[in-house]
Amino acid sequence: MDLLSGVLIVLGLVLFETISSIDNAIINAEVLSTMGARARRWFLIYGLFIAVFVVRGVLPWLIVWVATPGLGPIEALTATFSNDPRVIAAIEESAPILLAGGGTFLIFLFMHWLFVEPKHFGLRGERFILRKGVWFYAVSSIVLLVIVWLTMNRDPLMAFGAVVGSTAFFIVSGFRMNAEAAEKQLTSGALSDWSKIFYLEIIDATFSIDGVIGAFAFTLSVPLILIGNGIGAFVVREVTIRHVDQVKLYPFLKNGAMYSIAFLGMIMLVDSFGYHIPPWLSPIITFCIVGFFLFKSIRVNGEEMGDPAAGLPDPFSLTEDPPEDR
Repeated sequence: MDLLSGVLIVLGLVLFETISSIDNAIINAEVLSTMGARARRWFLIYGLFIAVFVVRGVLPWLIVWVATPGLGPIEALTATFSNDPRVIAAIEESAPILLAGGGTFLIFLFMHWLFVEPKHFGLRGERFILRKGVWFYAVSSIVLLVIVWLTMNRDPLMAFGAVVGSTAFFIVSGFRMNAEAAEKQLTSGALSDWSKIFYLEIIDATFSIDGVIGAFAFTLSVPLILIGNGIGAFVVREVTIRHVDQVKLYPFLKNGAMYSIAFLGMIMLVDSFGYHIPPWLSPIITFCIVGFFLFKSIRVNGEEMGDPAAGLPDPFSLTEDPPEDR
């Protein structure tokens, strides 16, 4: 891996970690506004240590270590930079299993957002699909069935990895639904500040899993993941402290994060079947998707403020739903 590829991967990881944690930053800011100064300071300082070094640091290393049992803990950390043939062979053998599981997790995450979660409608068809949310479980079951069938023909362990990925999604989704349901209680005076900190750390951990698993679509290098996700976590904390109101002005950033997740999931699945994926592809796709939805958010803001330039025809405009979406 050359220097340019490494820098591009880190930048892509920072962007992906930041946009995939937007909801987390908003929840943190709303809950922190109800807490005392000491508790806020503790969460923003020591909570950052937990978020960066414990969750986003230990989790990717642990995933690589568990997926590659032939490696020791240090080798799992430095595997992608090793010249040891044994280490290289172990990583190549376990990578398809890891990628199949991660890809399945991300695909399910995207479908849940598309079918079930409330959203700002950024593309045609999203409103129609949301109205058919009851089909999420049927569609996700069929998708898992297809993935398992295809992977079993190649390697039964890949099929097992896909099942693990789907299982991880439903576990994380359950924790996240409970955490979001508890948000109203967190913003009330019913809990102490330290109880709120405890809940915020749980919420942060559940949201960070998306970024950690998605990071493997960029690289299998744990050190690069640590750097990119670590910087992204700092950015999210900065947004939480100072810029959460500005972030709310860009309603389609969440859409950008979820469509990035969909493409990254597909890249991981394709990569698991042995097709060569250039290291620059995942960062470039992420930049392009997020850039498109950022531009769309800016354009919508301009129209709401009466900016004459924003009144130009927009081929992607969704001011009116097409007949088939109504």
